[in-house]
Amino acid sequence: MMRPRRRSLPLLDKSHSTLQSRPMRKRDPDQPSLPFDPMPSRVEPCLALLKPTVPFGPHWLYEVKWDGYRLAIHIEPKGVRIITRGGHDWTPRFPTIAAAATQLGVTTAILDGEAVVLDEQGRSDFGALQRSLGGRGGKRVSQESLLYAFDLLYLDGHDLTQTELAVRRHLLEDLVPEAGSGAVQLSEELKFDGRQLLDQACNLGLEGIIAKHRDRPYRGGRTGDWLKIKCVQSESFMIVGYEQSASARGGIGSLLLAGRQGCDWVYVGSVGTGFSAKDAEYLKRALDQLRTNKPAVSLKGKRFVFVQPTLIAEIEFRGWTHDGNLRHPSYKGLREVQDNAAVFNVTDIHSAIDS
Repeated sequence: MMRPRRRSLPLLDKSHSTLQSRPMRKRDPDQPSLPFDPMPSRVEPCLALLKPTVPFGPHWLYEVKWDGYRLAIHIEPKGVRIITRGGHDWTPRFPTIAAAATQLGVTTAILDGEAVVLDEQGRSDFGALQRSLGGRGGKRVSQESLLYAFDLLYLDGHDLTQTELAVRRHLLEDLVPEAGSGAVQLSEELKFDGRQLLDQACNLGLEGIIAKHRDRPYRGGRTGDWLKIKCVQSESFMIVGYEQSASARGGIGSLLLAGRQGCDWVYVGSVGTGFSAKDAEYLKRALDQLRTNKPAVSLKGKRFVFVQPTLIAEIEFRGWTHDGNLRHPSYKGLREVQDNAAVFNVTDIHSAIDS
């Protein structure tokens, strides 16, 4: 049975009033007609650059950082396509989002957003989203997921990627109902002081916030136009082995993790918390099929089992030790290959430690 859709947890100001986006504005009827642009089959997504502090000033807007799968929703006369960050077609896996997109009343559009499943407190839960899809490599469809749309890249035959974010948001707010309850909702701009907003987000157990420059066009990659400021850090790491345990349920005491350095793998520590007995049993079965006598990292241990670098884990952690290992890591789940998860580059460790 499909559960009632939950609203996301609101952020509150000091008076405990819900923070609201700017009021929705009507489109300008005098906007000049522009020549039609061909609709791209895919747009390289703009990615947020991790920063330790919140930027300030009128040129920045803030949103909640959602914890799910990045998707582009292509609305065309012949139907809707849902494309992952890596360019894979996942339309069949998100039928409720696809159905909601057809009801937006637009002929052609490309929405940029994040598919999430909300927990009982209204927070995005990456593990719940994975379970709704049947786990890594699963073929289930997600009925519980919804899309938080935060950008509009194409509309009614016009390519919007070269226009500034403020214009794109203006058009998006007209297209996606504000404070809606459907499977496509607006990721609202939060009008609040950045420092206080981050504190509030962290107190509510959210992952963090996103800061975006209002005056910039939409550019693929990590350009610095979008920044992510996290309450707790979370990155993707390659599983290169596991430590056997006779006492732990599932037979896995911890997972051995590595980051990327050029074409090589560099050990960044192990994680032994965050996975259930069921997770451990699945991981052991999957990893035992990948066993190798040629470790991807230089590491020795009597109970270590090394595997081919194939499975990517999302890890939540509290920072880095000075010898380059993760501090207080916790396992969140496996990333899909189709999600094009970028394994953490260890050259970024030094800047993370210095910050």
